[in-house]
Amino acid sequence: MSKLAPQYQFLDLSDYGRPLARLFANRLKNTRFTPIHVTLLFGISGLIAIYCILQNHYFTASFFIILKSIIDAVDGELARIKKTPSYTGRYLDSVFDLILNFLILMTICYVSETPFWLTFLAFIGIQLQGTLYNYYYVILRNKSVGGDVTSKIFEDKSPRALPGESQRSVDILFAIYTVVYGIFDKIIHTLDSDAYKVKTFPNWFMTLVSLYGLGFQLLLIAVLLSLNKIELIAPFFVAYSVLIFVLIGIRKVYIK
Repeated sequence: MSKLAPQYQFLDLSDYGRPLARLFANRLKNTRFTPIHVTLLFGISGLIAIYCILQNHYFTASFFIILKSIIDAVDGELARIKKTPSYTGRYLDSVFDLILNFLILMTICYVSETPFWLTFLAFIGIQLQGTLYNYYYVILRNKSVGGDVTSKIFEDKSPRALPGESQRSVDILFAIYTVVYGIFDKIIHTLDSDAYKVKTFPNWFMTLVSLYGLGFQLLLIAVLLSLNKIELIAPFFVAYSVLIFVLIGIRKVYIK
């Protein structure tokens, strides 16, 4: 089951792990594994990648970073297959992603002796890139009849818990999500406040925007690690952030 109705689907360059994710999810659908268990599993994969970076095993670290990206798609697939969507899983997934992004970059900073300020700018850039991708993607999902609408365009209040989850858990995770993502959401919404008024986004545009999806970001990190170019990761992502303004400019000029 896709997040988007068929007519809105596009080539998502950040979603290369989806076929394997669907395979794994189908294997787990009749087990006691829940989407939350899978979310915890991708967290473990990310921590293993961090350990490998600390040990200078960059190729192995790349493997676990890509594995984390694939597992990251399994929890959502499993929730859709089991028909157990939850805001708990949605917010936990996002919070874990941010924490792992920060830890991976700080580990790279330590090992490569990259200046902290440059690494921190790279982290901010990565979060803004991912927020732009998610902003446009969620707008498309909410306009797609038959698509997944667990994510909202504007996360301004805690949603009502879905069947099978605790309202308290949803409220706590929403509060954490708001703290860690709120500033990035506000920046992107300010830069392109009228995007939600667009009827739809062309497939070519969404494919271009998917260069900022977390999966593609992790793929770039994995490639640079495997090439033993760890010192280039932070400066690359700082420069890569310039594309934010290019994409927003394209949206404002050509997609109204």
